[in-house]
Amino acid sequence: MLENVPVRRVVHGGLTIEGYSRAAVQSYWRIPELKIGFDLGAHPWEFMGTPHWFLTHMHLDHFAALPVYIARRRMMKMEPPIIHLPSYAIDDVKKILHLFQRLDRGRMNYELVGVEPGMEFSMSKEIVVTTIPTTHTIPSFGYIIWDRRHKLKEEFLGFQGDKIRDLRLSGVEITREIRTPLVAYTGDTSPPGLDACESLFRAKILITEMSFIRAKHRREKIHKYGHLHLDDFIERADRFQNELIICAHASTRYHNDEILRTVEKRLPPNLKNRLQLWL
Repeated sequence: MLENVPVRRVVHGGLTIEGYSRAAVQSYWRIPELKIGFDLGAHPWEFMGTPHWFLTHMHLDHFAALPVYIARRRMMKMEPPIIHLPSYAIDDVKKILHLFQRLDRGRMNYELVGVEPGMEFSMSKEIVVTTIPTTHTIPSFGYIIWDRRHKLKEEFLGFQGDKIRDLRLSGVEITREIRTPLVAYTGDTSPPGLDACESLFRAKILITEMSFIRAKHRREKIHKYGHLHLDDFIERADRFQNELIICAHASTRYHNDEILRTVEKRLPPNLKNRLQLWL
């Protein structure tokens, strides 16, 4: 790796999760098999080949590396990337990228796509990304990656192949769509951002934040500033159906040893084997 930025990796269910997040420093994640990334607070060189990125909000630790990423793809003669980001930020981000283009004297080639609540983006025949509003100090979004399959409706089960073909050609809808949430990414959020979307608790892999862990840190203040506390996970332990939960974005006021000791001591057994701290 050419840059001194941390990257952790885990493979689960055939998907590779790569990334890192520390509060007020940098957040960046990707799933290379799906060619999808989340947030661009920094940009590891090997992340350059991922063409689709979804930004949660416009705090610098989540998007400061956007011009670097775009410029690198141009330099390496790659196709312009497609960046999904909150719609309210589109015009200002275009201005920022234009200024970088003037300074760098290299053309910024990209496509910006505005994100609103409840939108969905078809990435392939099988993969769909949907948007969910989260709760932070500025407007923000989380994303869910779905596996989309079409199965024959029950009333047509047992029909011969030629009969199925004739029904399809006549315009009869013979299949139903089934979606399974594969990966959910919240970015920064307080508890209402989790609670408002049950699919976050059902995704096979959940990537979220656990910014605070100390009992003396008042949760009402933490929630006001759009973040989660260890106690928020403990209170919801029975709701998490996820096979893997990745928690990152820890506050820089903590040493890693303190985080590990505290979480290990207080996390309930039904979460311990599924929750990973990325520090």
